[in-house]
Amino acid sequence: MNHTQPISPAPPETAASLARQPRAGAPGPAAASPRLWGLVPCAGSGSRSGAMGPKQYTVLGAQALVLHTLEALTAVDRLAGVQVVVSEGDPFFDTAPPLAGAPVFVADCGGSTRAGSVLNGLSALLEQGAQPLDWVLVHDAARCLITAADVQRLIDACQDDPVGGLLALKLPDTLKQEHGGRVAATLDRSDKWLAQTPQMFRIGALQAAYLAAGDAVTDEASALEFVGQHPKLVEGSAQNFKVTYPQDFALAVAVLAARAKSAQGA
Repeated sequence: MNHTQPISPAPPETAASLARQPRAGAPGPAAASPRLWGLVPCAGSGSRSGAMGPKQYTVLGAQALVLHTLEALTAVDRLAGVQVVVSEGDPFFDTAPPLAGAPVFVADCGGSTRAGSVLNGLSALLEQGAQPLDWVLVHDAARCLITAADVQRLIDACQDDPVGGLLALKLPDTLKQEHGGRVAATLDRSDKWLAQTPQMFRIGALQAAYLAAGDAVTDEASALEFVGQHPKLVEGSAQNFKVTYPQDFALAVAVLAARAKSAQGA
């Protein structure tokens, strides 16, 4: 297991300057082609799921939920490696079975928030040899139905983009605004999207954006938006939902079973 120390927050003035300027020592335009890395924050408690313990370790089918997630990511041959961020002292990956494909690094530097875990994970990636201009694809551990094809589609759409982007799904349902438990208004959904993961950005740019935005942001795109960027929306899949509530587990199991049956019949 790779052990890393959590990074210290930058002073506000430093964070702001990082968000505006290239990171010191970053390779110039003539540098070798940037690599792509996965990053999976895996330090959450899953308090809304009703699971006994962290939901990412709940067994779905034959293995833990997070291993389904990692199987899909490590199957993407364009990823140089996948960094998993766990809480300090978390023993799960000490005995987890090895995965084929891209190497998996585990760092016990999880933060108290998702943003903190991602920020510490970016630092761990740089310690592994990643460069500030490399791409990082941050993916929720609990989105265990992601497919390698979904990830490839995101990479294809974003690898030449100046900012990066995220998988997302156009809002399919009528959107209501609530007040006091009753409908206050029906909102236009034509320009509304549900954010998913992975979300793909340059490591240095994402690190700087998180240092500027702080723990209030709930995803990587929000951090980039905070510093004035406009991430690209890449159409995702309705199956790439985040296992959050008790009923989500049964749905995830059903999808995994259907996929296994389809693969056997192919």
